[in-house]
Amino acid sequence: MKLSKLISSTILVVLFSCKTTDNANSVHQTKPKNVILLIGDGTGLSQISSAFFFKETNPNYARFKHIGLIKTSSSIEDVTDSAASGTAFASGVKTYNGAIGVAVDSTEVPTLVEIASPKNINSGVISTSSIVHATPASFYAHALRRGYYEEIAADLSVSDIDFFAGGGTKFFNKRKDERDLLNEMSAKNFKIDTTALGSFDTIKNNDKVGYLFGSEHMPSIDKGRGDYLPRATELGIKFLNKDKANFFLMVEGSQVDWGGHANDADYLISELIDFDEAIGKALDFAKEDGNTLVIVTADHETGGFTLASTTRKNEKGEEYSDYTQVSGTFSTKGHSATLIPVFAYGPGAEAFSGVYENNEIYHKILKVTGWK
Repeated sequence: MKLSKLISSTILVVLFSCKTTDNANSVHQTKPKNVILLIGDGTGLSQISSAFFFKETNPNYARFKHIGLIKTSSSIEDVTDSAASGTAFASGVKTYNGAIGVAVDSTEVPTLVEIASPKNINSGVISTSSIVHATPASFYAHALRRGYYEEIAADLSVSDIDFFAGGGTKFFNKRKDERDLLNEMSAKNFKIDTTALGSFDTIKNNDKVGYLFGSEHMPSIDKGRGDYLPRATELGIKFLNKDKANFFLMVEGSQVDWGGHANDADYLISELIDFDEAIGKALDFAKEDGNTLVIVTADHETGGFTLASTTRKNEKGEEYSDYTQVSGTFSTKGHSATLIPVFAYGPGAEAFSGVYENNEIYHKILKVTGWK
């Protein structure tokens, strides 16, 4: 009897273990229905770290459990630019600096938006730079050079993008070819607003919505941009997800990069904190929704930014390092080749841990979603 009971108990334990494993695998294999990719342009680990020292509330970066690192070199150069890196994220190929949606041989490569849209997945891009700037452009356009802004704007006007927000009106209505793309888009059921972000109620009945503020780029936080980025992120999510539709949204915090190029720590930190607020909007939605994958990364690091001890002088005029307070320092006015963190939350998040090339972001998204 004792042996019989022991065998029965063992079988029960094995069966229970199998059931538990099956359930665990079922959860592990859950596919996200939505993807929100947030790109902090020029944002390396020190830029991210600044939020933990200078933000008055807890950084949203701290809410992630799955973290990885990407290598950012382009196909030719050790140090990438935003165009090559954006194309790696959007199309899964390593290409030359300056390329938008094209491979090294200049052939067009399909973007995540172009792959997802035929599957009835809504798409959007948001930026604090011009909407035709390198990072957002990589998700909907194909151009041999990132500076072909009017060509890129024309690509946007006929793309599958359902929602966009950023700067750059002059590339649409003050063009060398005298086309008015804003009128052309409006004629195709695109609601275009160049005055202010609206409420969801004012746009929910539109098929497509575009916001353009400023002739070229949006102002910085210090110059009055306000809470545009987190508000646009929240609005874009609501619009793309209306009627519970599936969606892909790319959000760029563009001007962290510009603070790095200018070696202006205050500029950089204020933009990073603003970007962190947009991350919070994405995470809040993902937590409530349960079917959304949020990925936060950067195209590259800018400025060789470091949070160093503050240099002071003693009574004799001698310099010393004050370890009680950090200050932002820089080693370059350009980009660097440092590894870049990747943060992921939601179904499929565990796939983004580890160390890998930046174009793997694209392949991992397609794999965990099944969009391919």
